[in-house]
Amino acid sequence: MTKFAFIFPGQGSQFIGMGKDLAAAYPEAREVFETVDAALHQDLSKLIWEGDEEELKLTANTQPALMAVSVAAIRALQTHGIGPDKAAFVAGHSLGEYSALAASGAIELADAARILRIRGNAMQAAVPPGEGAMAALLGATPEQAVSLCELGRADGGACEIANDNAPGQIVISGAKAAVELAASKTGEVGIKKAMMLPVSAPFHCSMMQPAADEMMKALSDIEIKAPSVPLIANVTAEPTSDPVAIRKHLIEQVCGQVRWRESVEFMAAQGIELTVEAGAGKVLSVMNRRTAKDIEGLTLGTPEDIESVAKRLG
Repeated sequence: MTKFAFIFPGQGSQFIGMGKDLAAAYPEAREVFETVDAALHQDLSKLIWEGDEEELKLTANTQPALMAVSVAAIRALQTHGIGPDKAAFVAGHSLGEYSALAASGAIELADAARILRIRGNAMQAAVPPGEGAMAALLGATPEQAVSLCELGRADGGACEIANDNAPGQIVISGAKAAVELAASKTGEVGIKKAMMLPVSAPFHCSMMQPAADEMMKALSDIEIKAPSVPLIANVTAEPTSDPVAIRKHLIEQVCGQVRWRESVEFMAAQGIELTVEAGAGKVLSVMNRRTAKDIEGLTLGTPEDIESVAKRLG
């Protein structure tokens, strides 16, 4: 059988209507949305399927919404006898790590929905609007990005690598003035270009510490079990099945770097031939090609995808 991993997208993959066809085609998928709605005391499904895009983009809605779609896709595929336990690993990008843990049985679905609502609110509240920023560096090496962040910190503000997504695709995060200063100095370290990103907060940097403190409290209230297969954690780019380590990594992840490129390199080194991106869109599958050209990427977001992946892995 093909050696594969399930991967789960993060913020930015959302769109109105995602998961609607899955819920219509599979009672198991519909049940996921009903569970999430009940856990949040909100008709989140209605917002996801026919709501306002700006409301869905609010971090506190986006995070549980994307998780719900990802888990619904997995539950639909499980009707064909293929679940996370058949994969070698699970991995998720930022909030996608929670989707991976919910899909693989480490965190109860209702707990994942509630914790992501807390996480979204905490991340939004950690930094007052307008005080933080993020920028994408095009064509930068990790070493160049580190040098650029040092230049940005010249005025004393935070400026750190938030996401190392793929070769030449790094995102920095921090205080608005520091990130803007860094973006203006790309030429000094040999980086092609920096693009300021339209984000509501400076995610995955030390300015998120209030949110990390909040998550420490919230995560201490829920049970985390060993996932059915190892999780490749964002902050280490290494696999773990230890609930104590998983809890620690989820707290560290709020301020820590998303080491996605290294996670994909690790999968390639372990002989992964295929990734299945469960949920909305195909952002990770496209990105991963830049890191590991030999890994085939399939998506799992529609009933057609479910049938196609089931056939491919069955």
